[in-house]
Amino acid sequence: MQVVSIISTKGGVGKTTTAANLGGIAADAGLRVLLLDLDVQPTLSSYFTLRSHAPGGIYELLAFNEQDRSRLVSHTAIDGLNLVLSNDDKGQLNTLLLHAPDGRLRLRNLLPVFRPHYDLLLIDTQGARSVLLEMAVLASDIALSPVTPEILAAREFRRGTLQLMQDIAPYQRLGIEPPSLHLLINRAHPVSSNARVIQQALRDLFATEPGIVALNTSIPAIEAYPRASTLALPVHRVEYRRPRGRITPAAFDTMRALACELLPTWQPAFSRLQAGAHRRTVR
Repeated sequence: MQVVSIISTKGGVGKTTTAANLGGIAADAGLRVLLLDLDVQPTLSSYFTLRSHAPGGIYELLAFNEQDRSRLVSHTAIDGLNLVLSNDDKGQLNTLLLHAPDGRLRLRNLLPVFRPHYDLLLIDTQGARSVLLEMAVLASDIALSPVTPEILAAREFRRGTLQLMQDIAPYQRLGIEPPSLHLLINRAHPVSSNARVIQQALRDLFATEPGIVALNTSIPAIEAYPRASTLALPVHRVEYRRPRGRITPAAFDTMRALACELLPTWQPAFSRLQAGAHRRTVR
């Protein structure tokens, strides 16, 4: 099971949308996918329609070390895509884990509960520095950080997210290797020459940073993404052809490119996906 955390110390950069759409296309490619919602604002938990609703969620997993998957895992209307709901509405987990001896390693220690049953675990996190965020990163093989193409966003990325990665580096002494950090430019405006300059500046800025991979794929600022969330569907099912007259590729092509670049192990499965194959499965 590969574990990917979607992280940023800044809110509003598109972490939840990225997690939902990446999980959706991975499930349609035949992977067994589990979404883990660690955000106290449970946006990912309400993104997809649920076929079945588990009695518990992230609170039971982390507060009580619950290991009965039937009490933790809810099933979405997307075949192969399951979800551990965020149900820490009072924000108690941060305090609990802050004072627990294994707080930052608890999720990592609980992963064997899920490993035999899933190929991919995607963790959505809160847009603020916290014990929960550090715990998610330490449990991950890959950390994916969306950044909007703005200089202020780049500065926050350097100040917040990069600082987080540096702060957890001492866990190497315990044999825990921090994950590689992948930078995803999100909500890019390809028709704006100024936006393209900023995108390239971002890539150049972090090209020399050790441990950072600036992804070639970027997510354009197009209407298909909010429309897909309104329909409770992954975006590749909603826009599978490029609209006439638009320069940017179809959302299907963008998400498939992102999945292939981020998760090359399953590139053959993603490459076999056919545009529009699931368009009639709306429930």
